[in-house]
Amino acid sequence: MGPVSGLVLYLVVWFMTFFCVLPIRITTQGEAGTTVDGTHHGSPERHHLKKKAWITTGIAFVIWAILAYIILTGTITVRDIDMFGTMSGARN
Repeated sequence: MGPVSGLVLYLVVWFMTFFCVLPIRITTQGEAGTTVDGTHHGSPERHHLKKKAWITTGIAFVIWAILAYIILTGTITVRDIDMFGTMSGARN
C-alpha cells in the first residue's frame, strides 16, 4: 500500500465514521422547544461539529491503523475473500 492509497483509505474510513457519529447526541429544535422561524422542527439546536470531527479523527485513525496492518502484513488477501474461485489459477 502506497502513501496515496493509504491516504485514500483513511479518508474513506474518516467519512464513513463521521456519518455514523453525526446523529449521536443530537437535540432537535422541536425537542428543545426553540424552533427558529424558517427552519424545520427536526433541525439540530446545537450540532457540535468540531467536537464530533475530533472524535471521528481518533476513531478513524484506530480503524485505519488496523486495516493498514492487515493489508501490509498480508493477513487477509484478495484471494482469501474470493468466494467464486476466480483467482485460483491462471487463465488460458
